[in-house]
Amino acid sequence: MNVGYARVSTSSQNLENQIDQLKSAGCKKIFSEKKSGKNESNREQFKIMMDFIRDGDVLYITKLDRLSRSVIDLHNIAKSYIKTLIQHLQQVDCYLQC
Repeated sequence: MNVGYARVSTSSQNLENQIDQLKSAGCKKIFSEKKSGKNESNREQFKIMMDFIRDGDVLYITKLDRLSRSVIDLHNIAKSYIKTLIQHLQQVDCYLQC
């Protein structure tokens, strides 16, 4: 299954553009939230999504910064979810253009 993750940092921002891109990429299930990416532990939908995806699923994001805010943050996420991320991550922009 193609699974999408969309995130904006504040409640005043709009998720529609990201969700539209993820739907266009064929995502059947999309997790979204309006939370700062500053701390992965505050991102409830991210955690639920990581528990949801299974072997054979592909995780789509619209930009790498929707998954993490910094290289250090990405490193910490990778340490926690490395096996899952390597098997499932696909960036929408790259997938659509390659």
